Amino acid sequence: MSEGFSPIAVALAAFLHHVAAFGIAAALVAEFALLRNALTPRSARQVQLADLAFGIAAGVVLVIGFFRVFYLEKGSAYYFHSAPFIVKVAIFAVIGIASIYPTVEFLSWGKDLRQGRVPKVSERKMRAIRAIIHWELAGLVLMILCAALMARGVGFFG
Repeated sequence: MSEGFSPIAVALAAFLHHVAAFGIAAALVAEFALLRNALTPRSARQVQLADLAFGIAAGVVLVIGFFRVFYLEKGSAYYFHSAPFIVKVAIFAVIGIASIYPTVEFLSWGKDLRQGRVPKVSERKMRAIRAIIHWELAGLVLMILCAALMARGVGFFG
């Protein structure tokens, strides 16, 4: 399906897709590590920046992934006949939806941080955010498994 695109363009898209995916993982690990200890104004800002990096990386994965599936690789028919691909996309969607709660919370810290104060977050809410991030990281591991299965032709139907 990558007719009309040079092999270098296809390889560059794959490279950027993978770099962005590693960016998602790095951002989630940073958030998880920063939220292990009591918040300070500095660590709260770092969490916000990590979450911004997460969002940007997820957007890059989504956009480049779309182009790889529909224009640069084997074509959408190939991918949509792959159970691991469908599971991988579903996990990505679940991670994206799950990330809304922490992101909204992190954005709510803006007023406190502009005033140099530590955001007030209940321990219950902090535990919920940590749990979400933990599950997002587990989802990334499952996505890697799906990618490996897909690349080996396992789980194709149709």
